Amino acid sequence: MKLWQKNTGVAKEIERFTIGKDPELDTELAAFDVLGSLAHTRMLQSINLLSAAELEVLQHELKAIYKSIEAGDFAIEPGVEDIHSQVELELTRRVGEAGKKIHSGRSRNDQVLLDLKLYFRYQLQQTVEQVAGFFEVLQQLSEQHKAVLLPGYTHLQVAMPSSFGLWFGAYAESLVDDVQLLLAAYKIVDKNPLGSAAGYGSSFPLNRQMTTDLLGFESMNYNVVYAQMGRGKSEKVVSIGLASVAATLAKMAMDLCLYMSQNFSFIALPDTLTTGSSIMPHKKNPDVFELVRGKCNKLQALPTEISMLLINLPSGYHRELQVLKEALFPAFKELRDCLDIMAYMLPQLQVKENILADEKYKYLFSVDAVNANVLEGMPFRDAYKAVGESIEKGSFTAPAAVTHTHEGSIGNLCNAQIADQMAALLQQFNFGRVADAYAKLLA
Repeated sequence: MKLWQKNTGVAKEIERFTIGKDPELDTELAAFDVLGSLAHTRMLQSINLLSAAELEVLQHELKAIYKSIEAGDFAIEPGVEDIHSQVELELTRRVGEAGKKIHSGRSRNDQVLLDLKLYFRYQLQQTVEQVAGFFEVLQQLSEQHKAVLLPGYTHLQVAMPSSFGLWFGAYAESLVDDVQLLLAAYKIVDKNPLGSAAGYGSSFPLNRQMTTDLLGFESMNYNVVYAQMGRGKSEKVVSIGLASVAATLAKMAMDLCLYMSQNFSFIALPDTLTTGSSIMPHKKNPDVFELVRGKCNKLQALPTEISMLLINLPSGYHRELQVLKEALFPAFKELRDCLDIMAYMLPQLQVKENILADEKYKYLFSVDAVNANVLEGMPFRDAYKAVGESIEKGSFTAPAAVTHTHEGSIGNLCNAQIADQMAALLQQFNFGRVADAYAKLLA
């Protein structure tokens, strides 16, 4: 079954190529397709395109289909093109002629757009909640290890003193900015495209505000042409948000691989969390962190991949937009798997103490020594020269303690302020509005 087919058949070769991976990927859209139809049919009844009796039976059976999807008992049958066709086919089998009326006032174009926006909204919520959980892990580790000093590097050269508290906290704050991008993506997908039809609206007196409210959208894509142009744009901004989180994880994974090496030896993992070598019995490899780095580097290429699919498309619908699902859908699970394994691994890190007691790190404190002279009244340039000369002569003596106290430094991590920033961002998603809307739709 195909929603667009009339009396002419299509060559099997064309059908196979154009359908692509839709039957496989569309199963992820099934529940959202039903939610869209629950809202759409209520709107159709409000403008007298369905009778009250028809609406009642359609609503009842759509909710039954939704339950079968949740139970894992719903699938696209052989010969059925996509999930939209399957839901309509199943509904028509159950209720007869009324099932054939539900497509009034919409095109498969805005039906797909709606399903995708509902799907992205759901996937972003799952991702944001997992990022928030990992953020808590990093903040806890920052507080736990805030007194353990660590070398800081620039150009991979020993630079200035840092700490594990500062290092863990840095990645926690990086996630705040990542969530800011995820919020921007969520705001863009949280707009209702239903009613734009094929991208040029409808001659039916549709009530688009009604479906916007029923589905818990913050707003709608008002201009029907732009609603269709939003296909691809939504995917791109979502991919940018995912790539930002991936960049944070990839950088941290790289640090962890370095810090675990014998040349650094700042951290260790329990043997159960490392792998070995087939010929070198001493090896304890950080395979998890290497795979996180690789998977997240791949995710950072996603916005470019999506951009290349869109780069020369004019306005209106084009079939290659279908390929966007193949690029983006797996990315959500890939990123969440990486977040999950990092949240599992990091609390089990064994952090080495007294790292800076090693002689090779004594010049980490050269800036502190310069600043100490300045605090005693010496001009900065003279203090810099004096410390430099002491280093050249081999007479440099490191300060006895690190006294960094300003906001965001070793002695004043500002983790509470960073946590407040994250909490304020999370509140702006307003996930509760969507949950309430769905509960009412399915009641």
